[in-house]
Amino acid sequence: MFYACVRAVVALALRLFYRVKVNAPAEEPSGPVLFVGNHPNGLIDPALVFILTRRKVTFLAKSPLFKLPVIGWLLKGLDALPVYRKQDDPTQMGRNEGTLDAAKGALVKGRAITIFPEGKSHSEPGLAELKTGAARIALSAAREGAAVRIVPVGLTYAEKNVFRSEVLIDQGAPIDVTAFLPKDAEAATEQASVRALTERVAEGLGAVTLNLEQWEDLPVVQVAEQLYAFRQGGKLDAERLRLWARGVRLFRTQEPERYERLRLHLASFRKRMTLVQVTRPEELSVQYRAGNVAPFVVKTLLTLVFGLPLFALGLVLFGLPYPVPRMAAKSAELDMQATVKFLTALVLSLVWWGVLTGAAALWGGWAWGLTTFVLLVPLALFTLYFAERWDGIRHDLEMFFTLGNRQRLRTRLLAEGERLATEVERLAEAYRPQLQVPGPSPVAK
Repeated sequence: MFYACVRAVVALALRLFYRVKVNAPAEEPSGPVLFVGNHPNGLIDPALVFILTRRKVTFLAKSPLFKLPVIGWLLKGLDALPVYRKQDDPTQMGRNEGTLDAAKGALVKGRAITIFPEGKSHSEPGLAELKTGAARIALSAAREGAAVRIVPVGLTYAEKNVFRSEVLIDQGAPIDVTAFLPKDAEAATEQASVRALTERVAEGLGAVTLNLEQWEDLPVVQVAEQLYAFRQGGKLDAERLRLWARGVRLFRTQEPERYERLRLHLASFRKRMTLVQVTRPEELSVQYRAGNVAPFVVKTLLTLVFGLPLFALGLVLFGLPYPVPRMAAKSAELDMQATVKFLTALVLSLVWWGVLTGAAALWGGWAWGLTTFVLLVPLALFTLYFAERWDGIRHDLEMFFTLGNRQRLRTRLLAEGERLATEVERLAEAYRPQLQVPGPSPVAK
């Protein structure tokens, strides 16, 4: 019951904090499953597993988290298992045997567990070297007859510490652990099996993450995908984005001079798009005519007339707690900012909901209290939605008013974008045979 309640609250809160997209098969993996993921975003990463699967999952978490006031209580309530790391306390390393045995026992019973084999949360552009703990747990359970499968989970954040940014949860192909069982009980064979399985897990994670070699590659990958989608007439695609990331690594290795030249051109193109206040290449071709200006103006006016008063009320009611999560996260490291912001917002929202409901009941009686209790959540969500939509409205207005005096620059940029899109298409065709192209796209939940 406790697990179900926590899962429901956290999954809902995460979907409000982020725009979450899940790429996974319609049928969840059954039996003993070990979910392994990349670890770029603190406690947000394991929490996203609540969205990926409805199964009860046993989490492995670093031992210091169990000592924190609220987080420790939640982890214990969820039956999480502590991992004792050398960098936390070398004297406690021996206690990991009990954790590994408990994790193995969970798999033998047919349960699901989650572990992040990088061993730490970080903000590096690629995967860190994987620890062998996940492989050892899985092989230990498989030796006792459990048909363990390891399922790679890729977490790709657009801007991991920014509210309402996008996150993709991508479930990779399961890895059959029994195929890696050692042929005999010799220590050397055992270690070889652990290494081989760890390398296979790394390959699986690499297939569902961007896994860049350097941050300078990210703008290249993003703009290349934008131009490709613009030329193809489709939407941005997260799976194709990962193919671009792998292609960039090949491109830089095989044609370093050409890569550097294209990188500079794409960076320059991206910078000059900001000068005409557009964020995507397709916006360069927007032409405002009388036939489509009128509906745009009417829609904008209706949004302002009816939405602005409710938005103003929301700002008044939630103006005090709104900036607190952002301020609390300022002093945290980048890979923990979203965790601090999310947990602060979650706790503060529940407290503020109770405070406003109680104040309304004291002021106007139980009827006002009940009305406030029911309407506060929709108002809060509308306020957040309108704040997000307001940026889009303002962006549209700015595009409309700057179109005339910047049309010449936009025309030149559009021509340059077409040229770059052509080059990007040629690169995609040239390097596609060298990339491991995934099979049919899984079902999006």
